Amino acid sequence: MRYRSIVADSARWEQFDLRPGDIVISTPPKSGTTWMQLLCALVVFDGPDFPAPLNTLSPWLDMLDRSIDDVRAGLDAQLHRRVIKTHTPLDGITLRDDVTYVVVGRDPRDVCVSWEHHLANVQFERFIALRAAAVGLDDLAELGMADGQRPEPPTDAGDRFRAFVEDDTPGAVMSLAAVLHHLDTAWQRRSSPNIVMVHYADLLADRVGELRRLATALGVDLAAGRAEALAAEASIEQMRAHADDLAPTAHQSLLVSNTGFFRSAASGEWRSFVDEGLHAAYDARVRSLIEPDLAAWVHAGRLASGVDPSRS
Repeated sequence: MRYRSIVADSARWEQFDLRPGDIVISTPPKSGTTWMQLLCALVVFDGPDFPAPLNTLSPWLDMLDRSIDDVRAGLDAQLHRRVIKTHTPLDGITLRDDVTYVVVGRDPRDVCVSWEHHLANVQFERFIALRAAAVGLDDLAELGMADGQRPEPPTDAGDRFRAFVEDDTPGAVMSLAAVLHHLDTAWQRRSSPNIVMVHYADLLADRVGELRRLATALGVDLAAGRAEALAAEASIEQMRAHADDLAPTAHQSLLVSNTGFFRSAASGEWRSFVDEGLHAAYDARVRSLIEPDLAAWVHAGRLASGVDPSRS
């Protein structure tokens, strides 16, 4: 599958060579991507002393703010174990048995809320300028954005949530169908030892335990007490304090506020504008898109739901 939008193009994976031992973090947007990049880097380097800021160390391969040659050159120069970010589902990227794929899930209702806050923090005109320099703008018309302007969403929060639930646009960047399809591509491959499914709620509930589980999946033996020490470096307070080194695209000034990117680790904000009828429509849509066990994991995580993708 090719996933293509104004922001990213999964076809860039065809121009990149993976190495044995690479770690690919594949998540729907606003699902804990940067958190997982940090956790993986902490395990790889056994601490927070990274050779470069996280957004340079672990680039978003598909993003069209830089040429693929530039991104590839930076990754080719890395001699350590690499951590690569993508928002492309597993059916749209190169899959190899000697590469570990970490897929992070989050309650889609919280994803929707976080996405809105993220859009408000993005300097869209700055992105368009970077895209123009990197890959040009000739394809904007076929992507439905001939004027290069970001579409205005509905003004009512409930209407925006309904649009998220009902959107069937093929290749939509942010919709319930897109989020669930992404997670389903991992769920269908969950028996593979190199596919690791981690949930945002589990990271909130037991960051130390999830870091241990991650290290085991990556084949890294942590010394006694290291999981606790490393997990402490990945608190929301620590991430916010080091936002200029950790926020995605921080070096390109794409965000209004790097600190604002780490706005909150809270869940459940959607409850303030999703009424009973709208939530019934949401539940029905979920049932039509994914199987019950996956739905239970998607909304509560492994610890709260009792659904362990590695054993299901």
